[in-house]
Amino acid sequence: MKNSRSKLKVRNLIAMIAALCALTTPLVSRAQPQTVSITVVNNSTREIRHLYLSHANADDWSGDLLSVASIQTGQSYTLQNVSCDQGQIKVIGEDKDGCFVSGVVSCGSDATWTITNDIPADCGQ
Repeated sequence: MKNSRSKLKVRNLIAMIAALCALTTPLVSRAQPQTVSITVVNNSTREIRHLYLSHANADDWSGDLLSVASIQTGQSYTLQNVSCDQGQIKVIGEDKDGCFVSGVVSCGSDATWTITNDIPADCGQ
C-alpha cells in the first residue's frame, strides 16, 4: 500500500512538472530577442566612420559596430544578427568630424536606414 502511494505521488509530481514546463515554455520563447539585419545606406556627403546601436528611447549605446574603415557617400554597410529586444532600435552614425546622425528602425524584420543630408547632425553645440 505504501509503495503504491509513493508511486502515485511520483507520477503526480512528474505530471505537475510537465504541465508547468508546457505553460512556461511559450512565455520564455516570446521573451527571446529576435535578430535582424540593418543596412545603412549613406546618401549624404558625410563619411560615416562609426556605427552604434541603442534602444530607441535611451542613450545606452553599443560599442562601435563598423568593421570597415568607413561608409563613403553612395556606399552601404549591413549590420548582421542585430539583437532586438524591443519593437524598434536606434542606429547612430558618426562622421569624421565627430558629428552624430541617428535614425530609428523597426525590429519586425530586416531594415534599411538611409542617411541623407536632410538628417540634422548633432555636433555637440
